[in-house]
Amino acid sequence: MRPVRRFFAVGFLLVCCAVIGAEPARLPAEQMAKAIRNDSISIPTPGELFAALEKPGRPNWVGQMRGPVATSYKNRPQIALNLGSLIADGFIAVEAKDSQQVKNIGTDIIKLAKALGVSENVLSRGNSINEFAENDEWDALQEELEATQNEVKSSMQSHRDQDLIILVSVGGWIRGTQVVSAAVMQNYDERAAKVLRQPALVNFIQSKLNEVSPDVRDEPLVKEVSGELPGIEKLVTFPVGKAPTADEVRKVNEAVGKIMSKIQSKEAK
Repeated sequence: MRPVRRFFAVGFLLVCCAVIGAEPARLPAEQMAKAIRNDSISIPTPGELFAALEKPGRPNWVGQMRGPVATSYKNRPQIALNLGSLIADGFIAVEAKDSQQVKNIGTDIIKLAKALGVSENVLSRGNSINEFAENDEWDALQEELEATQNEVKSSMQSHRDQDLIILVSVGGWIRGTQVVSAAVMQNYDERAAKVLRQPALVNFIQSKLNEVSPDVRDEPLVKEVSGELPGIEKLVTFPVGKAPTADEVRKVNEAVGKIMSKIQSKEAK
């Protein structure tokens, strides 16, 4: 496993330990400091989700890519949710080693980030993404996507946009879970399916959405996303040590896919 993927896996495994009630191994102080600095909320990144997907053979990442996502949304919460999902798409394109798709997604990420008024540091990463994609530097692209996500959050933090930081993370988690569940459906494997057991995580995401400002919380799209989470929490609550069945995985995929459709919809207000 590549160094960056090892780091992603450690982060997600800690989340899994919290979900199943196991005692997590202690991280060295240096790694713990990195984990705290890289994300102010404990929602796993798309890279962490994909790194935790252990399957016999390589998942069909090309089959998980979707068509272009709109970049002309006017609603800031919807922009933030779609930005998170696009970052997830970037990780998928890297896994699929599709350099053109990486560049396309990188351009769209910058468009949405710019619409949120992020710093020039974020915008400059578009050139780096294109350069690494041109040269097929896949490890560097993994790191650059992670850095882009952290840069977006850092820029928003400086503008006191904590609500949007949460929505970017939630959008990435929703799209990441959609992809992981779809990959498990394509080639069912019990070990991989256990990654979807995350009721405490879904509950945590619900609590973070409940903490956003009233203006954001009352946005119809945010209310819809939040309203779907209790149902998803039930779907990902499996007995400890038991893998969900193929049918249960399908239900999870349909549920997060329903939310993803709403996030993408141009009709969202």
